[in-house]
Amino acid sequence: MSSYTSLAECYDEFTGDVRYSLWADYLTGLFDKYSDKDGVHDVLDLACGTGSLSVILAERGFEVIGTDASEDMLAEAQAKAWTVSGTPPMFLHQSMEELDLYGTVDAAVCCLDSINYLTSRELLSQAFSRLKFFIRPGGLFIFDVNTDAKFRNLDGSVFLRENEDFFCTWSAEYDKDSQLCTFFYDIFKNCGELWSREQEEHTERAHSYDEIKNALENAEFSLLAVFGELSENPPADDEQRIFYVARRN
Repeated sequence: MSSYTSLAECYDEFTGDVRYSLWADYLTGLFDKYSDKDGVHDVLDLACGTGSLSVILAERGFEVIGTDASEDMLAEAQAKAWTVSGTPPMFLHQSMEELDLYGTVDAAVCCLDSINYLTSRELLSQAFSRLKFFIRPGGLFIFDVNTDAKFRNLDGSVFLRENEDFFCTWSAEYDKDSQLCTFFYDIFKNCGELWSREQEEHTERAHSYDEIKNALENAEFSLLAVFGELSENPPADDEQRIFYVARRN
């Protein structure tokens, strides 16, 4: 698993184009469509990052637990928690494959390609198998993944984001055989008269439909639906992001 350290401080600055409210609308719509008679009241935000989605879901009345493997990302998330008018999310420092909650939830979500950070079939199966203990029977598991088509498009690309405090460049290299996409980050932070430079390397894996379906079924989940990005239509052949909706048996 890759960890966010240097990137945590500037993550929100450079992901301002992510429409978290739209993501929350989409997820709650799926809750309404696919939940059983008991509904969804408490939600696990798995690999919650800086907690932007966790906070929105909490503002909408859900009891939210957010978990993440990065202490630095959770520090950013905890700072947001105090802004919630109702019950703030509870944030826990836990990786996906070592999840350990105090009880069960009605639904778990895992967004913004966090599942891709499970970089082998074994880790994918381990995370799903761990999750089954903490979603109640009949509860939902909704997540998205970056696709092989997206990683192929990213291969060899270079990106740049900057503001007064940060300057960040990153590049992507995709190995089609291993299905691993590696991102190389250079982060420059304004320290007054000087700038500091820090580097991070992140790796994601393009899990196939069959790998995901098998991992879900082995972990006692039933796959209910597969959709294109933020839609309820079947994925296109070149879909960049796919959503999966599963139910705990």
